[in-house]
Amino acid sequence: MPPPRQSPAAAGGAHGPTYSRSKWRAPLAGQATALHAGAWWLWALGLATAASRTTNPLLLGMVIGVAGYVVAARRTDAPWARSYSAFLKLGLFVVGLRLLFSVLLGSPIPGSHTLFTLPEVPLPAWAQGVRFGGRVTAEQLVFAFYDGAKLAALLVCVGAANALANPARLLKSLPAALYEAGVAVVVAMTFAPNMVADVVRLRTARRLRGRPTGGVKAILQIGLPVLEGALERSVAIAASMDARGYGRTAEVPPAVRHTTNALTLGGLLGMCAGTYGLLAAEGAAYGLPVLGIGLLLALAGLRLGGRRSVRTRYRPDRWGPRAWLVAGSGAAVAALLAYAGTLDPAALHPGVVPLVAPTLPLWPAAAILIGLLPAFVAPVPSTAPEESSR
Repeated sequence: MPPPRQSPAAAGGAHGPTYSRSKWRAPLAGQATALHAGAWWLWALGLATAASRTTNPLLLGMVIGVAGYVVAARRTDAPWARSYSAFLKLGLFVVGLRLLFSVLLGSPIPGSHTLFTLPEVPLPAWAQGVRFGGRVTAEQLVFAFYDGAKLAALLVCVGAANALANPARLLKSLPAALYEAGVAVVVAMTFAPNMVADVVRLRTARRLRGRPTGGVKAILQIGLPVLEGALERSVAIAASMDARGYGRTAEVPPAVRHTTNALTLGGLLGMCAGTYGLLAAEGAAYGLPVLGIGLLLALAGLRLGGRRSVRTRYRPDRWGPRAWLVAGSGAAVAALLAYAGTLDPAALHPGVVPLVAPTLPLWPAAAILIGLLPAFVAPVPSTAPEESSR
């Protein structure tokens, strides 16, 4: 006798049938599926490296747009995720400040298209080579805009990594030998996002109470509670670090300690020499081998230095295939833009003297679009806000 047929609602539970997500779709972010924090930083550093290889404002705008799209698609509701807009505003401020300095202090770029002339202030003899005011040309303003846009793109990439990567998870993933330095760096990195969150919270509270949020008086009234909250947070962090045994180290033999220092120092020097060889035209033959040897020595030193740490890791983050895709997309963008700079430098660095309009090179622009891959393969953030203690 065949078993009785069940209704779809009964078969699927009280809430109806459930459907599993396709294996090709990005999973929901959770404890087991969370993306490694280092992958976000490698992706952002790849975009920043690509931005440093060009002054074309069209390509820089694409880098900023790619970073902004990924942040909008994959950031959470955590406090540090709200700092991206602050970095974006900081980038705009840098561009404006660079243009202002170019107008006031002049530029070594020669130009023939004079826009206006400011009254020039005579300076003493010891300030030769510096002028205040004078002729302002279109060439110097365009050069200043290109220079400021590059720095703004770098800031936006760093802000994207700061908004996407969980600083607590990043600290857990550092090698044991870098734990003390990693704590200082992560605490310094979380200062800006927490301060931005405090400012937003206080401005919202003042707006709900009918008080003004603009002007010098309002800024002073908001700044005092922000500083007070920062001091309270620092005291709480110090107490929690002391309670968790921060700073305790294990005893290691002197020979191991000296070997660790020699390997780490030698590895760092080798990496610097190899990087210089890759950047210099005459050292390209030995640059890559020296860089590889230095990297191996530094990793060996970090491995031995980890014996001093007595801490354990609870549920360490795993570097999965999606982390490889995210980090690899940033590395691919950096490598392709660096290669494009050797093939067609004029497209990546539009001329200023004579003044020409920038053009959009097709395949470097397509290479930057590879940076959009994390928006499709990274885990989808849940609607619940992510806790900073994870």
